[in-house]
Amino acid sequence: MARIDQLLPWKSNASESFVAILYESEVVGFCKADVASQIIETLNEDEKLRKALHLACYDLVARAGGSTSSINDLMQQYITRASRPTRGTGAIALLLKERQRELDLTNEEFAKFCDTFRLSREELKNIYAGAEIENTQLAPLARILGMTVDELIDEWQERS
Repeated sequence: MARIDQLLPWKSNASESFVAILYESEVVGFCKADVASQIIETLNEDEKLRKALHLACYDLVARAGGSTSSINDLMQQYITRASRPTRGTGAIALLLKERQRELDLTNEEFAKFCDTFRLSREELKNIYAGAEIENTQLAPLARILGMTVDELIDEWQERS
């Protein structure tokens, strides 16, 4: 017979403690202490990197004699360029790199692996270089990545 407290959706655990996360002296959330420290460390590191990017862009614009009002636009351009590709050949190239890591293969071994699925070294190299993917490459790519052609097309186009 099931215990009554197992059927109740709301419970409490008095031995569990949470700490507050503060941003500029304002409470923004609560979580476990070990998780809070990781979150805070990551967010502070992000803030530091954004300040460093701002300084670098400021120096670049100042040396080029440009207007300092364009610093935020330049920062956004760099952030966009550094972001993970979300569509097209760049997204597929990243999926291929992830697949290579999953299989724990060297570049040479992965090229041979792809070749067994009828994706030549040259085609693989072209995909990594950003060349357009041809229709004839969809089936081999799908097999290499362990997905259907439809899933590959969705992944390729849906991330936009």
